[in-house]
Order: sequence, then C-alpha cells, then structure tokens
Amino acid sequence: MQVAVVTFDGFNELDSFIASSLVNRCRSQGLSAWITTPTPVVTSMNGVEVTGQRPLGFIGEADVVLIGSGIKTRDVVADDALLARLPLDPERQLIGSQCSGALVLARLGLLDAMPACTDTTTRPWVEECGVTVLDAPFHAEGRIATAGGCLASQYLAAWTIARTLGDDAARAAIEYAAPVGEKAETVERVMAAVRTGAAASR
Repeated sequence: MQVAVVTFDGFNELDSFIASSLVNRCRSQGLSAWITTPTPVVTSMNGVEVTGQRPLGFIGEADVVLIGSGIKTRDVVADDALLARLPLDPERQLIGSQCSGALVLARLGLLDAMPACTDTTTRPWVEECGVTVLDAPFHAEGRIATAGGCLASQYLAAWTIARTLGDDAARAAIEYAAPVGEKAETVERVMAAVRTGAAASR
C-alpha cells in the first residue's frame, strides 16, 4: 500500500514530514509514504529545498493521498491546471488533508456537507467555500479526513495507519515517536483523538 504525501511549493515542513515519517514506520508491514510534488524540487515556507520522491502522477496509483499545507495553498486552488492533476478518488482511496490542505479538498468538491478541520489562518478561506470548520484537531467521515494545526499531523498519520493496517500498527508507530516518559499517554491521546474524530465513519 502506498501513500502520496502531496507537497506543494511553500509547504510546511512539519505537515509533510511528520505524516510521512510516521507512516514509514510501517514499511515492513507494506505501507510506504512518498513525498509527492508537482515539480522535481519544491521549497518550503522556511526555504528548505526538497526533491520530490514521486511526481503528481503517482496520485493515480496511491491507496492513500494526504494533501499537505503551506503558504501558497491559495495559489494552488486558483490554478485550475494544477488542480486537474489531482485525480482524487474517494471511492478507492483514503484521502486526508492537513491544515490548508482542506482548502484543496473544498475546491475539489470533496467535502460537500462534511465539516472540516484546518488551521486558524486558513479557517476563513475554508468557510468562504461553504464548509463548516470545527474547533477540533481531527475529523473524518468515511474515507475522508482533515486535520488542523501542524502537530495534528500525528492524528492524520495515525488514522492512515489504523485504516490500512489496524489500531495496533498505529499505536506502535506513535509509541516509537512519542517523547520518552510520555509514551503511554501520547499513544492514548492520539488514538482517542482519532477515535473521536472518526466516530462519524462508523
């Protein structure tokens, strides 16, 4: 199973890298994440240049697509040609967004009546799309999930792992990355957030 972590120019490093790293804790179980970019090299909001591991065309074969955020997301959603390169299929794929990535999902018509989570800066723009924004870090309905706040990327990653490999695999990935001395409480907090945020999926 393959995960496309879609990463645009101006991306937020925390959003793309935390999700990618946590998912890749499960490579031995057959789940791999790839930084997926519209151009060979993208530059983060803090000037970090990253070479994409997969081109946008990889989205078509990915089992999971996570749309990252960044300071240029409004430019992304204003670019019809770029949006046309995002062939997301909620019937086949798990689809998630991080922070301003919710704006991409809204622009593609994937949120419909579903409320979403996003960061505080992006919130008014998502609301302008007619989407109700929750005061919560994570929400999922069916095969679509949204997360709000940079560190909420751990919830998006845990949801991805839990939906593809099961809760035990998600717990193990979070436990590995959690701070020493806080591992048990971190795992329980993350899994509780995912359960609560995904309650509408069940």
